[in-house]
Amino acid sequence: MDETGLTVLGLVAGFCTTFCFVPQVVRAWRTRSTRDLSPAMLVVLVFGTLLWLAYGLLLDSLPLIATNVCALSLQAILVTLKRRHG
Repeated sequence: MDETGLTVLGLVAGFCTTFCFVPQVVRAWRTRSTRDLSPAMLVVLVFGTLLWLAYGLLLDSLPLIATNVCALSLQAILVTLKRRHG
């Protein structure tokens, strides 16, 4: 597979795994309930995503950088909602 194909594959994979958070964010936003979200899970998730972002930056990998920035944004919303409504 050529470099463009690998980039597209990475972006599609990253899109799928990143935007799986959207329904959770929408639900938490609408219901103002985050009781079922584990604080420990959120901490580990954010830490892991930060590590993936650092890895992507070190590799200069667009798919890793773009999808992890998006994932961190969605996770930040969940953490904020958990702090306010948890």
